[in-house]
Amino acid sequence: MAVNPSRTVTTRHAHLTVRGAAKVIEFLKQAFGAELSHEPVKRPDGTIMHAQVQIGDSRVMIADESEMAKATPSSLYLYVPNVDSVYQRAVKAGGSSVMEPMDMFYGDRSGSVKDPSGNSWFIATHKEDVAPQELAKRADAFIKQQKGEAA
Repeated sequence: MAVNPSRTVTTRHAHLTVRGAAKVIEFLKQAFGAELSHEPVKRPDGTIMHAQVQIGDSRVMIADESEMAKATPSSLYLYVPNVDSVYQRAVKAGGSSVMEPMDMFYGDRSGSVKDPSGNSWFIATHKEDVAPQELAKRADAFIKQQKGEAA
């Protein structure tokens, strides 16, 4: 039977190679409501060779590291309806807080956590569209603020 790729594959997927894939999957379920697309495919030693979860409208593929592919920490950015509640859920699920949610100069309210394998998950709610000139002005003020200078 022919496969219609438009029904099974999108242009982009995240693929995470981690230590402790089962723990990361459980974290994603509790923190972000991730759902497994199918039972994980396991290696003879019981580690996960391939799993796929759905978070919102995006897929994330996950595998335990192997001799061929070592764990590599990654950063992902998730848009959610309520960043504050999702951030709290992620911390409660075992995520390590990196940054509590705050309004950012680029129009998002965002925060960040690390999962049990060290991947960074930026969580955001889009609050406003910012015109390019205003964005440049806000970015400059933000950089000055970070350096401790007067804006």
